[in-house]
Amino acid sequence: MNPPFKHIVREFQFDGDFLSASSYGSGHIHDTYAALFQAGRDTRRYILQRINQNVFKDPEGVMSNILAVTAHLRRKIISAGGDPQRETLNLIPTIDGNCYHKTAEGDYWRGFTFIEGARTYDFVENLDHVYNAAKAFGNFQTMLSDFPSEQLVETIPNFHHTGVRFQTFITAVESDVKNRAADCHAEIDFVTQRAATTSTLIDMLTRGELPERVTHNDTKFNNVMIDDQTGEGICIVDLDTVMPGLSLYDFGDAIRSMANSAAEDEPELARVNFDLQIYRSYTHGYLDAAGEILTPREIEQLPFSAILMTLECGMRFLTDHLQGDIYYKIHRQDHNLDRCRTQFKLVSDMEKQLGSMTEIVDYYQG
Repeated sequence: MNPPFKHIVREFQFDGDFLSASSYGSGHIHDTYAALFQAGRDTRRYILQRINQNVFKDPEGVMSNILAVTAHLRRKIISAGGDPQRETLNLIPTIDGNCYHKTAEGDYWRGFTFIEGARTYDFVENLDHVYNAAKAFGNFQTMLSDFPSEQLVETIPNFHHTGVRFQTFITAVESDVKNRAADCHAEIDFVTQRAATTSTLIDMLTRGELPERVTHNDTKFNNVMIDDQTGEGICIVDLDTVMPGLSLYDFGDAIRSMANSAAEDEPELARVNFDLQIYRSYTHGYLDAAGEILTPREIEQLPFSAILMTLECGMRFLTDHLQGDIYYKIHRQDHNLDRCRTQFKLVSDMEKQLGSMTEIVDYYQG
């Protein structure tokens, strides 16, 4: 059943008269709609979104982060002579000047300007898009390199703390609340065999070998908008997980997302392969944009980060499957198990090609 859009949009400073709203995008988490308004002779679109509070327990903290980060990005974009209406997200204020609306039922809603003339892609279509998406993520991280990370709320505690994710996974296996573990022995063994690697990056952070930065933490390919005319990555979206983290989280998760030859939930694993050319293009673009702010240790760990973030994602899908599909939206039986298996296939491929991945980083870091 559709939400009462007419009542919700009245709470925001949208331009024009509300016409309609329809589901938009392919995200797993929030309820997202494209809302259409009539402003004189023009029709205008906005993004209207209901925050998933099962995932984001502190929606006000999420919105505080987004407001602070986008304000910082706007200043950087304007200083560089860019277009802040297209190069960062722009929140629509509510009629009382807030950045979100809370309904009487306790739902949190927010609105964004719709960026026309650009789109997101669920699948990589060409290497130019990969390079430009990488530059966009690298520029995003570079622009935020002087933002004080301690000012941000941790919107999902331990989001990329792979060691904690591993302990949550072990608990899910031992609890086995849906009696699914018996059908996942191979996948469970795959994770436990790599248990020793799960805390590698967080241990390096603890020892002071890696710097904490403001990071996106969910750098999927479909979280960068590609300009329809130029093919350039112009705007990073889905800022809910922007918080203190490691640059390696962003690089590794981007590779996981983009360098898969098949869909994230492809059930035929023979179609799932790690695409080294996509990895090369992404590494090139990312280091072109962010290479100057990265430390030698960060650059050294880029190949491993791709393996670890892919393992972590697969582990999260498997954990959710064992817990009864309570985090990710599913559209068929064993959907999260299929997602898990694609990630583990990618991990295996990356492990075999780690030498080549390292050579590519060495080439482009210069």
